[in-house]
Amino acid sequence: EHRVGVKEANLVVRNLRLCKVTDENCDALIEEIDRLFGIDEVSYNIRENVIHLAYDATHLNLEGIETVIRKHGADLHNDWWTHTKESYYQFVDQNIKDNVTHKPWSCHATPPNRHNKHKE
Repeated sequence: EHRVGVKEANLVVRNLRLCKVTDENCDALIEEIDRLFGIDEVSYNIRENVIHLAYDATHLNLEGIETVIRKHGADLHNDWWTHTKESYYQFVDQNIKDNVTHKPWSCHATPPNRHNKHKE
């Protein structure tokens, strides 16, 4: 059972380390992310400084979530592994979004945008 707007086929799960999360900004940050259309689940582990996200990548992307995180004075942790995961997650999110709008074609049919070049 998922929230409105979340399809299982487009659901992604992300875990990222954050920094500058305090008792003062944590609840507001999580509440705002939780209200975003396409979010299925969000939680924050204060001991490990890790945000857990599950969202539909066709409606929401990591950049939009990062904007909310920064708006509340927090940020992604500045280490190699977090940046590597962030880049990979952004790539996968974009790929999911692109694949939803892609129209498949068959090798047995004329490729799109190709005109019939038979001589008469």
